[in-house]
Amino acid sequence: MTDAQETAEDSSLRTTGGGPPDDVESAPIPLLEPREGIPPVVADETSLAEVIAAFAAGSGPVAVDAERASGYRYGQRAYLVQLRREGAGTALIDPVACPDLSGLGEAISGVEWVLHAATQDLPCLREIGMVPTRLFDTELAGRLAGFPRVGLGAMVESVLGFVLEKGHSAVDWSTRPLPEPWLRYAALDVELLVDLRDALEKELDRQGKLDWARQEFDAIAQAEPAPPRKDPWRRTSGMHKVRRRRQMAVVRELWEARDRIAQRRDISPGKVLGDGAIVEAALSLPANVHALAALNGFGHRMGRRQLEQWQAAVDRAKAVPDAELPQPGQPVTGPPPPRAWADKDPAAAARLSAARAAVSALAEQLNMPQENLITPDTVRRVCWEPPAGADAESVSAALAGYGARAWQVELVTPVLVDALAVKGA
Repeated sequence: MTDAQETAEDSSLRTTGGGPPDDVESAPIPLLEPREGIPPVVADETSLAEVIAAFAAGSGPVAVDAERASGYRYGQRAYLVQLRREGAGTALIDPVACPDLSGLGEAISGVEWVLHAATQDLPCLREIGMVPTRLFDTELAGRLAGFPRVGLGAMVESVLGFVLEKGHSAVDWSTRPLPEPWLRYAALDVELLVDLRDALEKELDRQGKLDWARQEFDAIAQAEPAPPRKDPWRRTSGMHKVRRRRQMAVVRELWEARDRIAQRRDISPGKVLGDGAIVEAALSLPANVHALAALNGFGHRMGRRQLEQWQAAVDRAKAVPDAELPQPGQPVTGPPPPRAWADKDPAAAARLSAARAAVSALAEQLNMPQENLITPDTVRRVCWEPPAGADAESVSAALAGYGARAWQVELVTPVLVDALAVKGA
């Protein structure tokens, strides 16, 4: 055991139970090594079976984390899964070599999973057969408890008194073999996650917010997977500059061509062609490859064949019949943008202004972000089309219908009832 491990282990004893170190004035302690060292990466069925048996026999919650290769590979698949449980230690699993982890998921299905920013990791975990039935989200817990910084490193430091090295968070996790410093970083990410969970549970309980947090965690665990986004090309960065429908068609064709190439090559779309280049081509409507090559993003390092494939996409967009060109914007299923309310419905604008101020004041009083108290979209919908009667019963029903949890309904209903009574100028 290294001196650093002994120091970390000694301090861990002082933080048992979830509180900060006894000496609150002492400097945070760098967490340099996992307490049992870096475990070997599980990359075969025999080793995976051993891990499954160990974690099934363990006790208490399971810390779970996943590393993706965002910005390097196509999609959001997991390239490393980390787990830690009392009695089982830490496991690092290669989901490329072991793509079906449903057996592991089943072995710990009834156990509480501890994740940080769970909604980020759950989609890629679901792809490999790991779906929790119960969870504790330490990032969301930090938000509800009023912590100003809720990143994992910041939370571990402020709550437990340790410093996590975060230098490898944005590396290419599809790299094989994974370098030892990256594996150390990955193992340390779950090293204290259960300790953090325990400390945050106590803090939420002290603030009278533990039941609220449990409702939020249950909602995340029970949520259905998000449906595919409609017209994802509309989210191209810089799209606000594109005004004409023909230009929109160019964005659509280039985006879809880029996506096909990126998927085939298993590479991040941004490494195939940047959003800025797509928008430049849409605004310029280049007549030929020579004109396209002169645009930003289509420079000299791009070969003739590549330029031709992008120009072909532009030409396809130019050939789209007027009747089939994309419409500006997307179909609006909810209220119009708030900036338009004053002209469209002054009374609704007055209600929204009053509601926003009241929700902001309540969130400040409760020491939590407004969006965790109630989603801005829910507030807009209630203010744009108030429920019949606009009393406590009807407002509560409307909030529940929009997906608000019971604790949110109870807290927000009174302030929205008052806001809905405000008359426009």
